[in-house]
Amino acid sequence: MKPAEVMSVAELNRYVKRMMEGDLRLADVWVRGEISNFTHHHSGHMYFTLKDKDSRLKIVMFASYNRFLTFIPKNGTKAIVRGSISVFERDGAYQLYARELQPDGIGALFLAFEQLKEKLQQEGLFASERKRALPRFPKTIGVVTSPTGAAIRDIITTIKRRYPQAKIMLAPAIVQGVEAPASIIRSIRHINQYQVDVMIVGRGGGSIEELWAFNDEAVARAIVASQIPIISAIGHETDYTIADFVADIRAATPTAAAELAVPHYLEWLERIKQLDHRLARALQTQLQEKRTHLQRLQQSYGLKNPLRRVEERRQRIDEVTLRLSAMVKMKVVRKREQVSHVKKRLKQIRLERQVAEGRGQVNRMESQLTQYMKQKTERSRQAWLSLVQHLDALSPLRVMQRGFSLSYKDDTLIKSVEGIEVGDQLMIRYQDGKIMTTVTDIERKEENHGS
Repeated sequence: MKPAEVMSVAELNRYVKRMMEGDLRLADVWVRGEISNFTHHHSGHMYFTLKDKDSRLKIVMFASYNRFLTFIPKNGTKAIVRGSISVFERDGAYQLYARELQPDGIGALFLAFEQLKEKLQQEGLFASERKRALPRFPKTIGVVTSPTGAAIRDIITTIKRRYPQAKIMLAPAIVQGVEAPASIIRSIRHINQYQVDVMIVGRGGGSIEELWAFNDEAVARAIVASQIPIISAIGHETDYTIADFVADIRAATPTAAAELAVPHYLEWLERIKQLDHRLARALQTQLQEKRTHLQRLQQSYGLKNPLRRVEERRQRIDEVTLRLSAMVKMKVVRKREQVSHVKKRLKQIRLERQVAEGRGQVNRMESQLTQYMKQKTERSRQAWLSLVQHLDALSPLRVMQRGFSLSYKDDTLIKSVEGIEVGDQLMIRYQDGKIMTTVTDIERKEENHGS
C-alpha cells in the first residue's frame, strides 16, 4: 500500500484554498444573517461576522468595495452579503470576501434586481451599439406614464415651453403595483402603432417597491423591442431601474426627459438669427470683393490700350518663331551627329560579330579536341588496366594464394640452398604475413650422374 503524503500546515491550507476557489458555486454566493463584531479598520477594510441562530461566518469587505455602500453597517443589522468563499492561509480559516452588502429589508428585491441585471447584460441588451440616436426635431412625442401624476404635468409643461409645435400622444399606464408591468407593456406597444418620433416612459419618484414595475423583465424586453427610440424617466436622479439600462437614453427626471426629447425653440431661433447674420455678412464681403476685382479690371493696362496689347503679343509671336527656327536647326545638326555615331557603331558591331563567330569556332574546336583527348585517355587507361591484370596474374602473390611461400636471407630471395648455412636467419613470407626462422639443418639434393 502506497504511504500517504505528509503535508505541511501551509501546504494543506493552500490546497484547501485552491479547491474552494475552483468551485464555481462558491465564487458567487448570497448569504443572509445578522452583523456582529463589526470593525472598520483604519485601512478602510471592514471585518465582521454574519450569524444566524445556528452558525457564524467571517466576512471581509475591502475598501475598494465598501466605499460604494449607501449605508453604514452596524452590529445587529440584518443584511444580505454577496461575495466569494476562500481560505485565509495563515489561520486556516475560511471566510467570505464580500463585494456587495445590502440591508435585509430590501435584500430580496435587490437580489432579484442584480440577477435580472446580470442576465440582460450578458444578452447584450445594455450594449451602447444597440442604442439609437434621438431625432433632432420630433413632430410627435409619445408618453407612457400615469395620466394623473406629477410626471405627465412636468413633461407637458416642459415640451410646450421648449418646443410648442410638437404634438404629445399620451398612452395612460398604471406605474406601480401588480398590474403595472402589463399596463406599461400595452401602452408601449400601443404607441408603436402610430407615427411617433420619440417616446418617454417613466413616472415620478418613490421607494424601490413603488418603482419595481420598471424592474420587470417583460417591461425591459418591451422597451428593447420598441421601434421608436425610448427615453426612460423613472424616479429621481439617484434611482436606477432595469428600464434605465435597456432604454436608448436615461433621463434623471421626467422634466429632464422632456428636455432631451425636444430642442428649445428660442435657442434655435437665436441660432437661425446668428446664421442669417453670418450669411448677410458673407454676401456683403463677397459682393465687395467682386466690386474691387471689377475696378482692378477696369483700370488694367490691357483694357485701357487693347491694340498695344495685341502688338505686344505679335512681337512675342515673332520672338518665339525665331527661337523655334533656331531650335529646329540645332535639332537637325544633332540628328545628323547621331546618325554618324550610329553608322560608326554599326561598323563596330559587325567587327564584334566577326570576333564572336571566330570565338565560337575556337570553342567548338576546343570542345572537339577535349573530346578526342578524353577518348585517347580512356583507351590508354583500358590498355594499362589490361597490363596490370596480366602482371597481377604473374605476381608471386597469386602463387602464394595457392599455398606457396617465399624465403629471404638479408632481404634477398632464396632460389637455392647453396649459400645457406646452419644458423642463418631467414624470413619466410606467406600470403597473409611473414615469420622469422633459424636454419638448424640443411638437406641438399644429390645430383644423379649417369654411369
